[in-house]
Amino acid sequence: MIYLDGSTGEGGGQILRSSLTLSALTGKPFCLYNIRANRPKSGLAAQHLTSVNAIAQICNAQVKGADLNSLSLEFNPQNPPQGGKYLFDVAQARQGGSAGAITLVLQTILLPLACADQDSEITLKGGTHVAFAPCINYIEYIYLPLMQKIGIEAKIELKTAGWYPKGGGEILLKIKGQGKDLLQNLKSLQLTERGSLKQIKGFAIASKLPDHVPQRMTLTATKLIKGYHPLVNIKTQGLESIGEGAGLFLIAEYQNTIAGFTALGKRGLSSEKVAEIAVKDFIKFHQTKMTIDQHLADQILLPLTLSKKESTYQVEKITQHLITNTWVIEQFEIAQIELNTDKNLVKII
Repeated sequence: MIYLDGSTGEGGGQILRSSLTLSALTGKPFCLYNIRANRPKSGLAAQHLTSVNAIAQICNAQVKGADLNSLSLEFNPQNPPQGGKYLFDVAQARQGGSAGAITLVLQTILLPLACADQDSEITLKGGTHVAFAPCINYIEYIYLPLMQKIGIEAKIELKTAGWYPKGGGEILLKIKGQGKDLLQNLKSLQLTERGSLKQIKGFAIASKLPDHVPQRMTLTATKLIKGYHPLVNIKTQGLESIGEGAGLFLIAEYQNTIAGFTALGKRGLSSEKVAEIAVKDFIKFHQTKMTIDQHLADQILLPLTLSKKESTYQVEKITQHLITNTWVIEQFEIAQIELNTDKNLVKII
């Protein structure tokens, strides 16, 4: 049994999600205590409980402490990950429903199911565009393309958007099961030179709001970006949803890499301000000349540690999130990770 203190480092949900993924892949049981101790509301929230139940079902795990708000969890997988058809609904984890992020559940189950002997088709229900989590656009246009680059094949289809606080979103996730051979064949990434900026594209998205809302986001963002690159293509997109919501998602395409930036609307925040937030994040990243944005730096760490080959990439910022995820991975003894804070360099051995 591996014992993990959930208050370590940034003390959030990533400790749980990485532990679940690694436990399913290695077969090693773990005990996590002080779950999300550094968050205003500690313990298992709906999206975290959904991840626990999802991985438990996928690898037939014995689990203790899988309850809402639980501060400790014991997890012991009994079988290798099994592919197939699954349905995971964040709303079922809490009475009254939840808009918890299904993208975080997706990232938890992706690697185990990619290592299963058969393909999987998963319906995920909950929040698709919520704060403090990658939006579904980021998963589709940034995260999954990089996963494909290293050998993990998956695609998603957005059925319905889920905005905070109502949630109710739905996506269909298809994962190619490649068995144990996947771990032998995973490629590495060498991203220390991003090359020139080729273009910026994106989506101004809205549900149950007037047409001028995404149009104003598009106009403002295009105007602000023009000074950095003449090729800007932002499309307006209306999404079906049970609740209203809006946001802007930008994709910066460089010669050797991609980066994504999201800003979500909320009451009292103008369309113009939403656009400014997303563009400001792009400019901040662009000026660093690094290859990987600070959020992706953490998200691709675990997949790359599974490769037999060495990976190196430069990050916008070495965050506490990245440092903590490094610590979790090293507890399962699958790789050695070096973080060079002077050069913002991540090296996986």
